[in-house]
Order: sequence, then structure tokens, then C-alpha cells
Amino acid sequence: MIIAQQKRHENIAEYLLYMWQVEDMIRACALDINLVDERIISKYDLPATQRAQVRDWWESLIMMMKAEGVKQSGHLQINKNVLIRLTDLHMALLHDPKHPEYGAEFYRTLPYIVELRAKSPQEKQAGELETCFNALYGVLLLKLQGKTIGKDTQVAIAQISHFIGLLAAYYKKEEEGQLLEE
Repeated sequence: MIIAQQKRHENIAEYLLYMWQVEDMIRACALDINLVDERIISKYDLPATQRAQVRDWWESLIMMMKAEGVKQSGHLQINKNVLIRLTDLHMALLHDPKHPEYGAEFYRTLPYIVELRAKSPQEKQAGELETCFNALYGVLLLKLQGKTIGKDTQVAIAQISHFIGLLAAYYKKEEEGQLLEE
């Protein structure tokens, strides 16, 4: 909860990746709040009232995952909504002549998106941004597992990261009401 709030305020892309990781951590704990409490929440050094708030947050996510049928895979609607908002902003920026650098960055990233879609049948159903986030999350998981990332993948991820970072910066400007001022 605390990390999620901080990331949502600072960088929406990091927030979304963090929330996908939270979903997977909940799955690893078999959607059991007692296991989440034991394996995750207990590691936080928090006062009792704040620990209770954090537990409530995790428990509410567990309930949402059960209610939304994403116990095994998929993402919560709250996380899908973030991706939808980012996609809406992405489309607006692509069509806004005041932001040609954004379009240029997207078109530098597009070959990597196309390549990822060609390699994975499930990516053919995903939108461009979702493909980018799936790639970033996949590499994050590989790094957490201590696996080696190939040179071509590193190049692709660097470009995708740069593009998503630019989108996140525009999102923050929009949230702060500064995007219209440009």
C-alpha cells in the first residue's frame, strides 16, 4: 500500500509494474491473507495501526482478485484501468502536433513491439502499450530469478523503457494539469 501510493504519485509505469508484481505475490500466497501477512506484511517495520491498514489493503486486493476471476492469471480491473488511461493519453499524444518527439519515440519503439508480437501468440491480442509492459515485467521477473538477459533483449528493453518512461512523464504532467500548458 505504502509503496504503491508512492509509485502511483511518482511514476505511473513503475506503479503498474509494481501492482502486477503484487498480484503475483498474492497468487504465490494462494490468495490467503494469513500467508500474505506472514510472508510479506510482517516484513514491514510499521506501527500497529499502519500495519492494520496495510493488511486491509492486501486483503481488499485478494477479495477483488477472487471477485474478478483473476486468481490464476490476468489483472485486476483497477490495473487495467491504469493501462486504459495510459493508452488514451498515448493516442492523444500521437495525434497532437505539439508533441512530435513523443511520436518519434513511439515509432523508434514500434519495431520491438512488432517483434514481440511475432514471438508470442498472446501478444497479438494485446495493445501496443500492454505489449511494452508485458516485456518490461517479463524482464523484471527474469532478473528476480537471476537469469541472464540476452543482448538483443537488453537493447529492446532499453528502448521500450525509454518510451514508457516518456509516457509516464507525460502522464504525470497531465495529472498535475501541466500538459495543457505546453
